[in-house]
Amino acid sequence: MPILPIIDLLILMAWTVLFGAFGLKLIALTTSYSPALFGLGPFEFTVVAAVLLLFAIALASRTWLRSQESKNSGARMRAASTLKAYSEVQEQVRRAESGADGAEPTLQVERRAKND
Repeated sequence: MPILPIIDLLILMAWTVLFGAFGLKLIALTTSYSPALFGLGPFEFTVVAAVLLLFAIALASRTWLRSQESKNSGARMRAASTLKAYSEVQEQVRRAESGADGAEPTLQVERRAKND
């Protein structure tokens, strides 16, 4: 789902609400009438516009972070190669301790050195 049209819509809605708040405030300043639209005054409309703009910024930053995440696949490859190398080292240690690779187990070598 493309996110850019949603961000554009949020920005458009925020500016529309902000112009509505400006209009209500202009009416309140020029007349003795205190207007309210849907029970909301100019301050509430300004708060709604701010929330819409902050939500648009949050969506844009999340989208940007998601796009940067795929560029960091090198880090995943390095982590995978490190785990593979660690596994190979552990396997060599297990083989050396069990004597499976023809080498004498480490414990037996140490015991023989102590007995001699």
